[in-house]
Amino acid sequence: MARRELSVHDTPLTKLELQDAALVSAHAFHTDPFFEFLSPGAIQRSQGLVIWSHSICAHLGPKGTLLTARREGRIVGVGAWVPPGGYPYPASTQVAQMLGALHALYRTPTALVKGLRYLTAIEKAHPKEDLWYLQLLACAPEHQRTGVGVSLMEGSLSRADDDGVAAYLETQNEDNLAYYARFGFEVVNVLSPVRAGPPLWALRREPRSVRAA
Repeated sequence: MARRELSVHDTPLTKLELQDAALVSAHAFHTDPFFEFLSPGAIQRSQGLVIWSHSICAHLGPKGTLLTARREGRIVGVGAWVPPGGYPYPASTQVAQMLGALHALYRTPTALVKGLRYLTAIEKAHPKEDLWYLQLLACAPEHQRTGVGVSLMEGSLSRADDDGVAAYLETQNEDNLAYYARFGFEVVNVLSPVRAGPPLWALRREPRSVRAA
């Protein structure tokens, strides 16, 4: 698939589009080692991922933006960006995201406890200064390595460079480290809030303008 076939949209989603975005995210993370650890059962994991993804896509706070990458009108990738000043989230957004996580994991009490420990660790490790935060990046498995991720990142990273502001994200998959390194992200923290659980990596990217100075 040629990259020119992609279009990126930042307009608010309809209910149906929001569900499509959640399904794309759920499919992208279905074989992720972190989510396999939290929910070993494939069917239950699929259901939980849709609920979790929907809560993230629907609740990014008043400043957050959900980008969708589309081919022939179909959503094939999603990127959830929060600009400087948008994090920490307002209390209402935090509650909505937390309820989504609880709903996704409530059928497995042990997973619920472990998931909350990861969420707490993520919150504590988040930098205190203003920056561009990529909370979610997902691509439909059949469209991976076709430029979807790049299309969802390059605009916000360019704005971060123009403003001289750092970008930040977390990933629970070690295979993603090399991918994000291509954009200038470097590991700044490794979180291990659950014994025997997979680590979670925090990555930071300094603005290009700063590096060139």
